[in-house]
Amino acid sequence: MLLAGEPDLCVLGEAADGVTALDLAARLQPDIVLLDVDMPRLDGIATARSLRWLCPQTGIILLSIHDDARTQENAAEAGAAAFVAKSMPATTLLTAIRQVALQPGRKLTPPTLFLNASEVK
Repeated sequence: MLLAGEPDLCVLGEAADGVTALDLAARLQPDIVLLDVDMPRLDGIATARSLRWLCPQTGIILLSIHDDARTQENAAEAGAAAFVAKSMPATTLLTAIRQVALQPGRKLTPPTLFLNASEVK
């Protein structure tokens, strides 16, 4: 619901797990992928690592209820462009999406993205 109200963002799809996210990313080639660190079948860290090879131009944002240094390090090592703790205000996620969208080599408007279904609230 948060993203649906943002005119400069275009949600392409949603995935229920990491394996499905990889399949969708390969087919849709989104600008940005939002992944939960805790996902079924393939966790967000492993999914992010695979996405770096599968879709090297896709920006990855990892979200987690775990806001500890080790989780953030794992996210960075996996190739995430941003890490957002779920305890942060919704505006933090929107800011992260827009910042990742503006990184060199990305289209400026509108960034296309898809979500892991656990992110949709």
